Amino acid sequence: MFEHKTFLTTVPQTPGVYQMFDAKQRILYVGKAKNLQKRLQSYFRNPTQLAPKTRALVMKIADIQLQHTHTETEALILENTLIKRLQPPYNILLRDDKAYPYLHISADEFPRLSLHRGAKTKAGEYFGPYPHGRAVKHSLRLLQRLFPIRQCDNTTYKNRSRPCLQYQIKRCSAPCVNLVSTEDYQRDLEHTRLFLQGKNQIIIQTLVDKMQQAASALDFEKASIYRDQIAELKRLQAQQNMETGKAINVDVICCRTEANSALVYVLNVRAGRHLGGRVYHPKQAGLHDSQTVLAAFLPQYYLNPERDLPQQLVLEPTLTDLESLFAALRAQGKTPPRLRRQISGVYQQWLSLAQESLAQQRLRQAPKRYRDGLAALALALQLESLPERLECFDISHSLGEATVGSCVVFNQEGADKNAYRRFNIKDVTAGDDYAAMAQALTRHYQKQLQTAQTLPDILFIDGGKGQVKQAVEVLATLNIDSITIVGVAKGADRQVGLETLILAPAYKAVSLAKTDPALLVIQQIRDEAHRFAITGHRQQRRKHKGRSQLQQIEGIGEKRRAQLLQHFGSFAAVQAAGIADLCQIPGIGKALAEKIYQQLRA
Repeated sequence: MFEHKTFLTTVPQTPGVYQMFDAKQRILYVGKAKNLQKRLQSYFRNPTQLAPKTRALVMKIADIQLQHTHTETEALILENTLIKRLQPPYNILLRDDKAYPYLHISADEFPRLSLHRGAKTKAGEYFGPYPHGRAVKHSLRLLQRLFPIRQCDNTTYKNRSRPCLQYQIKRCSAPCVNLVSTEDYQRDLEHTRLFLQGKNQIIIQTLVDKMQQAASALDFEKASIYRDQIAELKRLQAQQNMETGKAINVDVICCRTEANSALVYVLNVRAGRHLGGRVYHPKQAGLHDSQTVLAAFLPQYYLNPERDLPQQLVLEPTLTDLESLFAALRAQGKTPPRLRRQISGVYQQWLSLAQESLAQQRLRQAPKRYRDGLAALALALQLESLPERLECFDISHSLGEATVGSCVVFNQEGADKNAYRRFNIKDVTAGDDYAAMAQALTRHYQKQLQTAQTLPDILFIDGGKGQVKQAVEVLATLNIDSITIVGVAKGADRQVGLETLILAPAYKAVSLAKTDPALLVIQQIRDEAHRFAITGHRQQRRKHKGRSQLQQIEGIGEKRRAQLLQHFGSFAAVQAAGIADLCQIPGIGKALAEKIYQQLRA
């Protein structure tokens, strides 16, 4: 047994790193502290106040070694180095730490565009990083269609005597056999650079000018090439519906923990363009909360010398103290990202996408855990068999505006997204969640009865006794008595894991253990209902906001509003359009385009 009382009297109140060892001098844990004495004292307080994993660690401690540092920043850097080198079993570890891929433009006379990993030792320009190789290959395929820059290696390039298949299908301009001039190749190369920097609008305008020049010179073949490139770029721009319009770099990082595992999802935005994301599985993270896992993940992720830093950082859950990490980054000569706390607009879209991707990753990775949770749920609710269909309702609005109800459906395999439904709530008092819930339930189950569709075994209601009462009354009115109704009331301070279940019709309150598989399944279904409801609510708000703003512009009637929305596809696209883009609409001259442009930015 480790004599902690004697040991703690010798520990100074200074910054440093501590290493914990077992009786065989095997490393157990590495930690850092601003005050070593206070931090180590926290391990040896009342055992009932410690997390189960921490209690297991303390029982194995036979020795603790200290390494003093001048500052907490030095301690953080040393801790990160030791964790990566020693891989302690009780630390939260970042498993996949390989370098991100980049796109590389070589420094040859006719430069090559290719995927690159590792140290940036080759001459040329680098663009990225990308979240994974698939994102790079996708970009390479797009660029091949747009600008025929060679992608073959130098050995192949120098030994060609005739054009390859890429030239035949118009994916390369064949500089290997001198079928393109240096000027034309450099022009395509410059367009490639602009594309990778997120400056699509500059490329489009340049191509439009060149297309008009070629048409004026009666060179219709070249004009048609420019036309096709413009059309492809506009199509890509329409797909990139979450660009900021600014060449900004952002990382969006979300974390979720469950009973025995944790997931961290990193979504990358580079040059204003969403490049996709990547999921990480930190070891030894299952018994920690999301904030603890994220706080341990960030230093290991960003203190990697090969890692490029974003300009802004969006975290979910939010962390309040990142100063030691930022100081460590400054010590490496890097500029720390700015932590964005006010999440709105395109940042909210990126965050929602990261949350959805993380939720889908959890569903894909846990089919057995999900089925185990269903079995536990059947026991907890005293059902005779495993539930075959589960539905959950949630209501979302902002101060009563654009109220939307959601219904998500799960079966024994997981989410059945084809059966999801949304309800735009009408003719109820603003902010009356009970009436909104009653309307959504009535509309849904009336249709289920009319079309003879399968009714659920369990109906979850995201709310407390009041919302559950609405469900009981609606189903009673419709003469439906075969459904088990369960309310999912939020815990104290809305903390995950402290939810209370309200069982109808007795309205009995039941609490399950934080790690109970049944509760984890309920949380998964409830979170999906919430995500689906709030997504629909935001769509309604954007729709109403867009319609009202367009209606306020003098000279824009119903027909022209419809024309604008049809041409650009959405109000957000109209708002992002430039004056030149607006002038392309028949009947909209420069003066009216300027008025629309200014009004939408007022």
